[in-house]
Amino acid sequence: MSNTAFSYQDLLQIVDLIKTSTQFNEFHLKVGDIELDIRRGAPAASPAPAAAAPAAVVATPVPAPATPVAVTPPSAIAEPHRSVPLDYPAGAVLVKSPMVGSFYRAPEPGAHPFVEVGARVTAASIVGIVEVMKLMNSIPAGQAGVVTHLLVEDGEPVQYGQVLVVIEPETA
Repeated sequence: MSNTAFSYQDLLQIVDLIKTSTQFNEFHLKVGDIELDIRRGAPAASPAPAAAAPAAVVATPVPAPATPVAVTPPSAIAEPHRSVPLDYPAGAVLVKSPMVGSFYRAPEPGAHPFVEVGARVTAASIVGIVEVMKLMNSIPAGQAGVVTHLLVEDGEPVQYGQVLVVIEPETA
């Protein structure tokens, strides 16, 4: 994992991802001086209730290390992705990343990409995958049309709300 700072929005997305997943009963994340613990249900020492309790979120501050740590200023975190071209077709559909993770253009290494520029897509067509903590999340086009821009390279990290693909919608 890189040494970049997490924004408040990033942490909320991780919490939401874990809360909605049935794969986790307990989750621990430590980045720098921030620790995030999420537990679903009762503590391990006591018997579990019949129905699973909602996830509890506990953020525990950790003493700062003795050595200096690089801190990302909030203005750098909040800035939009700058390599996004501004010449989209009128009425273009911007397919954005619903989460922070790594973007993949193909289902596996060496396979053909899901889409290329000029490809026709349906609303259900998969345009890529965002991987978050080894969970693969398919990203649908959301609109029928033609792909005009692919803005993220294979394996590149993406932020929440970052534009991944631009689609020119089909006209009726």
